[in-house]
Amino acid sequence: MKYIVTLFLLCCAGQLQAEQFQQIGQYQAHYIVVPTTFIRADVAQKYGLMRGKNRALVNVSVLDAKLNPTTAQISGRSTNLLGQPQDLTFKQVTEGPAIYYLALLRHVDEEHHLIKLDIALDDGTTGTIEFRQKMYFEE
Repeated sequence: MKYIVTLFLLCCAGQLQAEQFQQIGQYQAHYIVVPTTFIRADVAQKYGLMRGKNRALVNVSVLDAKLNPTTAQISGRSTNLLGQPQDLTFKQVTEGPAIYYLALLRHVDEEHHLIKLDIALDDGTTGTIEFRQKMYFEE
């Protein structure tokens, strides 16, 4: 239970930007990017996340029409302003009723990234989310 609270607070911390979501059919896809240094070491170890000032965590969750967590297939790619691409490999984390999809993103200080996420739901609904994020080093 304490991990659910930790991940929830991580998502809602708003340190870089408020949590955002996009409607995909009847679903809401919530997403946020936070420095991995915001994650406690024991939580990072539990989920196999490498912490570091040059790494950020892309966190996505999908809710159905009744705002219940639902499973999805998520893939993604990030490209910096120099055009250097980076594939995002998401892994599903389930804690009680909560379902999160987590991927690590490498970056340098004050680097801008265009992040594109492709989301596919079990009922055949698909959608794409694109957003820009400026990344900072956090100690």
